[in-house]
Amino acid sequence: MGKIIIAIDGYSSCGKSTMAKQMAKSLNYIYIDTGAMYRAVTLFALRNGFLSKGELNQSELLDVLHTIDVAFKHNSTTNTSETFLNGKNVEEEIRGLEVSSHVSKIAQVKEVRAKMVDLQREMGKDRGLVMDGRDIGTVVFPNAELKIFMTADYKIRAQRRFDELQAKGDTITYEAVLDNINSRDMDDTSRTENPLIQADDAIVIDNSNITPEEQLQIALNHAHNKIA
Repeated sequence: MGKIIIAIDGYSSCGKSTMAKQMAKSLNYIYIDTGAMYRAVTLFALRNGFLSKGELNQSELLDVLHTIDVAFKHNSTTNTSETFLNGKNVEEEIRGLEVSSHVSKIAQVKEVRAKMVDLQREMGKDRGLVMDGRDIGTVVFPNAELKIFMTADYKIRAQRRFDELQAKGDTITYEAVLDNINSRDMDDTSRTENPLIQADDAIVIDNSNITPEEQLQIALNHAHNKIA
């Protein structure tokens, strides 16, 4: 049975990563969280003072872009893939609201996207891969055998993200999360470099009113059809 590439795109807080991980596990495929890659670069920029008060010093970031290495390692205890920035585990740090609030600004930088896309294509050279992000089916793997575009009502997405952050102990208001969701949607869809666009041949899944289990089954059915 041949292996395929599954590209999952969509809006923030739609559960793309969760479903991609589940699909990869079910199909025994490799999972790559491209959003985590941009989050890692964002964390690097914050740590080094290239991002301050919402402003990005792009020239300084680009001067050291070649020193940034993003990789994924399997955690056998949790059976999950974790993100490493220059050899250090940053999985928890990149999921906070500070990084979330700035990641779209980093993702707009042409040179950063070019570097990440090169890494992503290298990861998928042997196929048998599930990758999620914003431009996987349109830019990274435009010839992917299966493209899925995920969406949901923005208020539902904000509530899901709010509940997730609260469960982690973060002190944040629903209004702040809602503002962040709206801001990221605007940045993702309006940026010049590789904006969020639904591929013409993508299968759309609106998960506003379906369960994660139902969503996974829909996606897996499409995957098995393509593989067959």
